[in-house]
Amino acid sequence: MHIWMRAETRPNERRTALLPDGAAQLLAQGHKVTVEDSKTRVVPASEYMAVGCRIAPEGSWRDAPPEAIILGLKELPEDGTPLRHRHIMFGHAFKGQPAGQVLLDRFRAGGGTLLDLEYLVDETGRRVAAFGYWAGYAGAALTLRALAGHTGPVDVYASAKAMAHDVRGALGGASPSALIIGALGRVGTGAAGYATRLASRSPNGTCPKRPMAAPFPRF
Repeated sequence: MHIWMRAETRPNERRTALLPDGAAQLLAQGHKVTVEDSKTRVVPASEYMAVGCRIAPEGSWRDAPPEAIILGLKELPEDGTPLRHRHIMFGHAFKGQPAGQVLLDRFRAGGGTLLDLEYLVDETGRRVAAFGYWAGYAGAALTLRALAGHTGPVDVYASAKAMAHDVRGALGGASPSALIIGALGRVGTGAAGYATRLASRSPNGTCPKRPMAAPFPRF
């Protein structure tokens, strides 16, 4: 396969659909990986180049080879152009969203295919691409930051360690208690991991194997 990861164009979107480690795994399996340059992506293009990815100009996915699978996270530019490739992304197109039909019409016009991450499931029917450990981890940190009275905009942290240091400073030595409902789920384990890191000042920030919580259903 040829995976072509496009640059995100949504305002303030700095996340990435594929990290360099994942790209390296794909390359090791014999796949081709092209990564577009990006001024906003939190991971610089140089880190993808270091593992062997080809770097392409931002927005050049439109001219990618027909067999390339275009990988992204969020919305495409709303320019009305027909879409001829296979796209992996959160399409927001199947729940009555206003722009959903417009997007599907673009795929119909270009003969392309939308492989929507929201509907990617495993053999048990459970979603594969969903909020998980790190969503809970970051959510717990932001909650404690707000508890300490810091409710303004939050910039990108360079690392989980930097985020923990910032929140610990905001708390000023306070040690609040936390009740995590669903602590055994994908998101809950991340919240428990952050709470454990904050309480123990652990450099790793990993959650305990058995979070202290009742066995709520996994979400």
